[in-house]
Amino acid sequence: MKKPELLLPAGSLSKLKTAFLYGADAVYAGTPDMSLRAKSQFPLDELEEGIKFARNIGKKVYLALNLFSHNSDVEKLPSFINALKALRPDGIIISDPGVFSYVKNEIPKAKIRVSTQANVCSHLTVNFWKSMGADLCVLGREVSFAEACEIRKKCGAIGLEIFVHGSMCVSYSGRCLMSAFMAGRSANKGNCAHSCRWKYKSKLLLEEELRPGEYMELCEDERGSYIFNSKDLCLMPKLLDILGAGFDSLKIEGRNKSQYYAAQTARVYRKAIDDCFNILSAGKENVWNSDIYMQELQTLQNRGYSLGFFDGMPNSDAQDYLNTSSKSGWRNAGVVVKNSNNELTVELRHKIKKGDEIEILSPFKFEPEKIVLDKIYDAQNGSLVEEIAPGKVLQAVKIQVKTELSPLFPENTIMRIKL
Repeated sequence: MKKPELLLPAGSLSKLKTAFLYGADAVYAGTPDMSLRAKSQFPLDELEEGIKFARNIGKKVYLALNLFSHNSDVEKLPSFINALKALRPDGIIISDPGVFSYVKNEIPKAKIRVSTQANVCSHLTVNFWKSMGADLCVLGREVSFAEACEIRKKCGAIGLEIFVHGSMCVSYSGRCLMSAFMAGRSANKGNCAHSCRWKYKSKLLLEEELRPGEYMELCEDERGSYIFNSKDLCLMPKLLDILGAGFDSLKIEGRNKSQYYAAQTARVYRKAIDDCFNILSAGKENVWNSDIYMQELQTLQNRGYSLGFFDGMPNSDAQDYLNTSSKSGWRNAGVVVKNSNNELTVELRHKIKKGDEIEILSPFKFEPEKIVLDKIYDAQNGSLVEEIAPGKVLQAVKIQVKTELSPLFPENTIMRIKL
């Protein structure tokens, strides 16, 4: 029995390093011009650094080339292929059949992973991509667990990847024109304005074609109206079943999420996968209690969690029509950028003040380390401060920790604070 790969998004070099620090086996990344990552902070020179960093620690980086190509994009492909040859990523994520064919011709030995944007939802489609030379298919979020298991049985030696955590789209795996129409920002180019999350003022009567004369009132109350708002996907409660089914890669969504998100999803799913694997390997009774992992995932900003399409077509429980605000009371407090002589230099992400209790998430233990901020030093001038907040210019502070705790907090360790 093989442990699946834990795959995290990396929207920047710092997030790549954070994901690996907290247990990711691989990350996926992309440049702004040739992938569905219009907000990517990953230029080619930093991608090169990230790939070298990953190789040095035995990890992998997959590069997204998953745009739907227009003629203008095709003109850019030759130079991009040259860059790929120099970078030598561990795999290339592609959705467009034309781009797939082009890359196969130019880099015959490239490991190609078929993107979720290709909407792979059946064994027929998986076997098609297998015959074309794909190494792995990312199954669409719309595939149920039962369907995914059937695909696994019928498709033999090709890798299969499924989403286990992240935002859900009210459209079909991100194929949405709402953002482009309403805000001039294309979701299909990775620049979604999340129009489905907006608060709408409305009072309408809806009549469905096959139920003439039966009117449904769509109206706004004092809480607003969020008619398209999907809850986030979280398959943690089903993780034991998923591992037993033999998928090759478990994917976390969130290329535009924070460094805290990268750290927290990596550390929680890393421990959960390892714990589940131990249960299955030891032949123990297949009972899975996800409570301690879910408690940690609740500290992430989220819109509420659902199982998505895991059990088939979701019902209204997968939507939140009342509000789109985060259900979490926790925020990213900062990230350790230096650890020297029991002193942490921390780049702030949230306001802190003397007497606050923060939690530091060590990559070497699951239980957060709680520290009360008795003394806070401004890292720029060394002065004691009562409170300090991040501004347009990054603010950094210095915090003293006990000698025995210091080794637990390497560079890129994340701190959080409860509001």
